[in-house]
Amino acid sequence: MTSNHGHNEVHLQELRLFLEEICCNLCRFRHVEEEGVDPETVRISQTTSLGMPGLFTDIRVKLPDRPPYFVEVKYGYPPEQIVSHLERKYGCQAPRQAGPSKVILVVDAKRHPDWPQIQRRIEAGLQPGLTLEIWDEERLSGLISSHFDTKIDSVSSEADVIELRTALTRAKGRYAFGNDWTGSELQTHLLWHFGFWRLKQLREKNGLLSRAILPPGMYREVAVLIADLCSFSSCVRDTPDDAVVRHALTSFYSKARYEVLNTGGMLYQFVGDEVIALYGIPDQPGDYLQAALECARSLVDIGNSVSHEWQRHIDRVQTAEGVHIGMALGDVQVVSLQPFGRAHLGTVSDGINMAARLLGPAGPSEIVVSNSFYQALDAEAQAPFVQIEPVDAHNVGRINAWRLPCAAALAPHA
Repeated sequence: MTSNHGHNEVHLQELRLFLEEICCNLCRFRHVEEEGVDPETVRISQTTSLGMPGLFTDIRVKLPDRPPYFVEVKYGYPPEQIVSHLERKYGCQAPRQAGPSKVILVVDAKRHPDWPQIQRRIEAGLQPGLTLEIWDEERLSGLISSHFDTKIDSVSSEADVIELRTALTRAKGRYAFGNDWTGSELQTHLLWHFGFWRLKQLREKNGLLSRAILPPGMYREVAVLIADLCSFSSCVRDTPDDAVVRHALTSFYSKARYEVLNTGGMLYQFVGDEVIALYGIPDQPGDYLQAALECARSLVDIGNSVSHEWQRHIDRVQTAEGVHIGMALGDVQVVSLQPFGRAHLGTVSDGINMAARLLGPAGPSEIVVSNSFYQALDAEAQAPFVQIEPVDAHNVGRINAWRLPCAAALAPHA
């Protein structure tokens, strides 16, 4: 079907999504390089619920013992829409944000001759204690030059955006692999599957070369997370504009991958409307199960945001929105997809099969976990779960399982 979206609007949608990714990485690099903060302690989430239906941040940044701050990417929006969006999210009538904090607004201010007046309107509408910080194109270009070691004339042109994508990969690669960074196929694949800071941890902790970071073999007690978009087939069927489908899926893929990497997991693969993530591979930090559960709860927010945005573009009201999630604990055998290959790997795992079977009893915004996963959690993490009837998983057998209800999964993030 031919798209009804104008080229410019499609470009702006993808540009805003890309700028969100850039800003997430800029925030982490700034705290690491300017403040000496450990990168894994900087929790950055795209699309976090603000406590009301349909109300989500673009980006939430949280450091230990500090209040969170927020980043809003409003590049290409008309002034009235910028003002109304920020007032709806952070104005006096919006849900209160805990502690004094700030909102970073990423905006093409030069497009608006009356920008100083627009900025004053935004500032006047913010909740007490929230300050406004502007990242216009000049400020953004300066940060990119400082942290990614590349100069661009504009973030609007496609040529500069492609160069920026390459520069971001180089910056992550240099951080992850140090002097061993070559940009090889193996290293770029590792950067796709793992966070750059996680790769540095693995490399330095164990003195590993790139080829030894994820060798084929059996990995025990790996946490498997599978998140699946609700009503996907009907959403595609009811959407007359193919560009809307593509944008919704790109948003889900991009934000879900970032959340997996942000929480220290391994992005295994996307299968249609599903994301599969692994935690506790190749090693097992003490909090890897809690990190997997934290990711699952964040994916609930991402799924609801994607569904909400998708629903805005179609006539038929969908019966379910968001994601449903299955999680299991099990062994994962990693295998090379070609002889002596380490860049392209597959898995054989009963845990993945079990997590997929647990999607069925999970309703929208619900998380269902296997009994072994539940039993491995601490008492505080176990508390909101409720046991459900054993799940008939056909060839897997009947599975003892626990459900995290929608209300608990949607509870505000710490």
